[in-house]
Amino acid sequence: METTTIDRPEAREPRPEKVAVVREVRERFSSAGAVMLTEYRGLKVGELADLRRSLQQAGGDYKIYKNTLVRRAVSDLAIEGVEELLVGPTALAFVEGDAVGVARALRDFAKGNPALVLKGGILGDKLLSANDVRTLADIPPREVLLARLAGGIAAPMQQFAGLLQALPRNLAYGLKALIDQGGALGAPVAEQAIEPEVVSDAIEATPTPEAADAAEVPTPEAADAAEVPTPEAADAAEVVSDESPEEA
Repeated sequence: METTTIDRPEAREPRPEKVAVVREVRERFSSAGAVMLTEYRGLKVGELADLRRSLQQAGGDYKIYKNTLVRRAVSDLAIEGVEELLVGPTALAFVEGDAVGVARALRDFAKGNPALVLKGGILGDKLLSANDVRTLADIPPREVLLARLAGGIAAPMQQFAGLLQALPRNLAYGLKALIDQGGALGAPVAEQAIEPEVVSDAIEATPTPEAADAAEVPTPEAADAAEVPTPEAADAAEVVSDESPEEA
């Protein structure tokens, strides 16, 4: 019994074009700081051109690949959840610079073109939902954040500088108020001027130490005069003695 062999077609190697696309997508995912996924069904050619232009100005590169090739490219990367977003016509916005600017450009374009639908994205190794992309788009631009930061730093410094400038002025006001208050309520009474004549009279009226001693110590002549009675005083004393009654 003869056996028949069935020749099975050999597995065809991937076409070089597809291999190149898969390699490109893998490299773009690896090098990009962020990737935004969108659905572009319903957009016209002119609208797609406008979208690419606005994304380029924001620092993004808008590319359209087949979902099967994108799945093959990300299968070797440690990114979970991306394959779930690859449903329907999908375009990728690769971000090399400011992810906030690209997210804002997509959001603004979608407001005027409802056919553009945000699916989600990847920021670093984190999977973003469509709401996450919108939240990212609401972040103010870098220049605004820097201006706010500079303003927040400058405001306390300006207040501090104002306080320093006000210190001398407030001190002067305080001293003036203190002087005015002291002059009105607690000013010391001015001493009356003493006339030179009054001083001279007072000096002449004040006895010197020698004069005081002379007044207290009698001279010898004065002492003798006090001890020797005058004749009239002696006669008077005798009369008084004769007239006095005899003692019993």
